[in-house]
Amino acid sequence: MTVVRALARPLLSVIFVVQGANAIRNPEPLVPKAQPVTDRFVPMVKKVAPPAVSDRIPDTTANLVRLNGAAQVLGGVALASGKGRRLGASLLAASLVPTTLAGHAFWQEKDKAVRNQQRIQFMKNLGLLGGLLLAAVDTEGKPGVAWRATHGAKAAKRETKRGAKAAKREAKQFAREAKQAARLAKAELS
Repeated sequence: MTVVRALARPLLSVIFVVQGANAIRNPEPLVPKAQPVTDRFVPMVKKVAPPAVSDRIPDTTANLVRLNGAAQVLGGVALASGKGRRLGASLLAASLVPTTLAGHAFWQEKDKAVRNQQRIQFMKNLGLLGGLLLAAVDTEGKPGVAWRATHGAKAAKRETKRGAKAAKREAKQFAREAKQAARLAKAELS
């Protein structure tokens, strides 16, 4: 791991760990802003999710805020520690979307100063989302699964062709040797 990655991952994740822990301990201040988002999206998610999943989705907004906070703490720790870093970054990116929609809906603000401040916070969260997406696809310079699968298939095809050419060459050599042996046997008989 490079020094940049060793510094960047904890720096990117610290806000999520701290805010997630706060949301778990004290969700009530966040409930009023989260309520419109949960009222809109939870019924939709419950409708499309399999019954085993939809039955486990909390009904109260406070519990949903806690669940989002737990996802942020887990994702932040995974990203910062490097253990499950890509999954952690993906989890954080997924949790950031409803958090941003609920917490920084600048388009609903009437006061110009408040709207401007919420717009800045919204754009800050978009920047965090971009960093999380980069972290989610970072393979640390190693080839990803898709690259390895593609190149593995090409290598297998190449080796198959080489094997077929070698087998053909050996078959020709064997045929020549068989002809020579037949000529020698014929010459000895005559």
